[in-house]
Amino acid sequence: MFTKLVSAMVLGAVILSPALVIGADDARSSIHIRANIPTQQFYVQPQHPDFGKHEVMHYNPLNDDLGVLRHIFNVKNADGSIHAYIEEGRAFLSNGNTMIPLRVVFNGVRLDNIPREVVDDLSSTPGTQVEMTIRVDAMPVQHRPGYYTGDFTVIYDAVPRISA
Repeated sequence: MFTKLVSAMVLGAVILSPALVIGADDARSSIHIRANIPTQQFYVQPQHPDFGKHEVMHYNPLNDDLGVLRHIFNVKNADGSIHAYIEEGRAFLSNGNTMIPLRVVFNGVRLDNIPREVVDDLSSTPGTQVEMTIRVDAMPVQHRPGYYTGDFTVIYDAVPRISA
């Protein structure tokens, strides 16, 4: 009887001990890593890798306008020019009720839903640096205070050189 009792206690201790060990001291670390290594033939990359993730357009009450975002991109297409457009055609800020249209300019070319040449063949072949600016296109007459956000995607196309 005594051996059965001791065996039951030992078995119970063995069964419970892993649960106690698992829950006693636990430390975790989630790690998310991304890497984008472009080809040497074609790339369009912001100089600062975090550009576009958490940008802020600051409001200036003196002129009732939002600040301008500017950023330099490294670009290259060894086999032709680079065209760009805004996916779905529009860039804007919204608070759910009011939309503030944005003007997106890449290397001096205003972007919309139509692909346009933004870097010519001569400039893009060796690679170069160009500027993107994002500014308010027209502040709505009846804009309302609030928290405005906006998300849009710019698509860059490697356009092959036309052989003659």
